[in-house]
Amino acid sequence: MEKTFNTLAGAVARATGRPWAFALCVALVVIWAVSGPFFGYSETWQLVINTSTTIITFLMVFLIQNTQNRDGAAIQAKLDEIILSGQGENDFIGIEHLTEAEVEAFRTLCANAKKAGGNRQQKSVRKSSRKPAND
Repeated sequence: MEKTFNTLAGAVARATGRPWAFALCVALVVIWAVSGPFFGYSETWQLVINTSTTIITFLMVFLIQNTQNRDGAAIQAKLDEIILSGQGENDFIGIEHLTEAEVEAFRTLCANAKKAGGNRQQKSVRKSSRKPAND
């Protein structure tokens, strides 16, 4: 079921991100607006657009979140591989699981190292600023 959902979510995300999908939505809204006089701008006429957009938005939130989660996880895995294979500090692997304050401490250390001419801070300083993630 998960693979089917991922496939569907990816396909829908790709399709809805295309210019023709936006143009189709604009056309539907224009058709709805132009049809107003024929329906006397009734409550039912208004309810059609309100219900349609609400349902579409509700479903799209889950599909977009799914694709964002997968993309984010893939990017993190790629970055971890780059760090492991290069000269980067392994201390940075998995920092996405830290709190915002802990990540900000890492960013500050990096900024300070850059100001110091690219020299890295001592590992003991970095490790003392890092606390284990509470997962």
